[in-house]
Amino acid sequence: MQVATSLSYQETMLKNYVPIFVMVPLLRLTMFWKTDKLVKDLKELRAAGVDGVMIDQYDWSAYRSVFQAVQDCGLKLQTIMSFHQCGGNVGDVVTIPIPKWVLEIGESDPNIFYTNLKASIHFIKVTYTLIVLLQIYSDYMKSFRENMSDFLETGLIIDIEGGLGPAGELRYPSYPESQGWAFPGIGEFQCYDKYLQAEFKEAATVAGHPEWALPDNAGEYNDTPESSGFFRSNGTYVTEKGKFFLTWYSNKLLIHGDQILDEANKVFESCKLKLAAKVSGIHWWYEVDNHATELTAGYYNLKDRDGYRPIARMLSRHHAILNFTCLEMRNSEQSADSKSAPQELVLSGGWRENIEVAGENALSRYDSVAYDQIFLNARTNGINKDGQPKLRIWGVTYLRLSDELLQKTNLDTFKIFVKKMHADQDYRPDPEKYNHHLGPLKRLKPEISIEDLLEETKAVEPFPWDKETDMSVSGEAGGLLGLVSNLISKIFSVFK
Repeated sequence: MQVATSLSYQETMLKNYVPIFVMVPLLRLTMFWKTDKLVKDLKELRAAGVDGVMIDQYDWSAYRSVFQAVQDCGLKLQTIMSFHQCGGNVGDVVTIPIPKWVLEIGESDPNIFYTNLKASIHFIKVTYTLIVLLQIYSDYMKSFRENMSDFLETGLIIDIEGGLGPAGELRYPSYPESQGWAFPGIGEFQCYDKYLQAEFKEAATVAGHPEWALPDNAGEYNDTPESSGFFRSNGTYVTEKGKFFLTWYSNKLLIHGDQILDEANKVFESCKLKLAAKVSGIHWWYEVDNHATELTAGYYNLKDRDGYRPIARMLSRHHAILNFTCLEMRNSEQSADSKSAPQELVLSGGWRENIEVAGENALSRYDSVAYDQIFLNARTNGINKDGQPKLRIWGVTYLRLSDELLQKTNLDTFKIFVKKMHADQDYRPDPEKYNHHLGPLKRLKPEISIEDLLEETKAVEPFPWDKETDMSVSGEAGGLLGLVSNLISKIFSVFK
């Protein structure tokens, strides 16, 4: 009888289990990566209780041996279909250029690249005029499925994330460090190539305003909102013209994400995995009315308008996970002049659309303050001792594997974090044990009209969050670690 009670309690706690994945640094997967070093690090992660790793995919030359190493170590794999350039974004430590085939197309038509008002071009977009690129994306994913079919069949790969924009995120490249952007600049709109200018002119004409043009008063990368005519108080963004532009601009991003995921869904249909899409945690200027940095990135989010729920609704069509960044950040850690509020960037939009939500930390952190904040976002109302929490994220991807993470003090703290994220349960290799069902990927649902997506923009109250987590790393490790972690957090905020 006692054994039955113990098993029942264990099964209940497993419903609170959140798996942990660790992002493998891109540097390890270039021609200079060392197999023995990677295998040693993977074994360290497995010994720490980690469930799996995340890897960006750019080509297949070195990846089969890497995948085999991951599988041999007993880890699961999240993989990113990387259609984006690496280098020039926040946190990039290695440069992997846009693929040669893209650059070749760009040589004959530079308007395929995102363009700001000054005609600085970078990155790639997909429009109806470039259907050939969608076909190439599709062929790329088909090649992956063919070359990695054995790993797909064994269940090694549990989710595939579509590379939808800079750093893989569904957003415009509105704040690129390679173009001189620095935090907390508002960024710039990226829609001034000839194709998007023509599309906007056509849309404005249909709406009865052929005289409307794209904004020419939205400032530059490192401006503040009030220094621009578009974002200042009672600026263009609140006018009929401004609202029309912002709706059109954000809709183009939704269509882009839908197109790429459409191809992914077709390619990986019937595979036992999930699709995923990453949404950036743009927290600076969140506390001002205009939310300028979110708007330039394509998230039309204001106090009275939900810019994230339409994205979640689009993802629901593809049975996709919404992967959200900056889980570790607290409002108190941010500089006052950036008007940041990362804790307000809640995950409610995904849950309200009944899709799975996952998350990542935005910056590498090794302290209990950051870990405790991740707990709070992962299980917003804490452990449910009666069963599965109403709100529990699908998984946490930790950024990232490094020698610093594997340093003894940091690794010891990380092990506690992993154990607590597992609700104090031992590692489970079978996702079914913690209620993660990975059936064959279903056919995509019928296309959702833009009009239906826009119905989701009505602002509603977010789900309630607990003020503090009931699973604390500092509490487990002792008071001294908590004091040290709080000191680290304060030092960290000084340099923000």
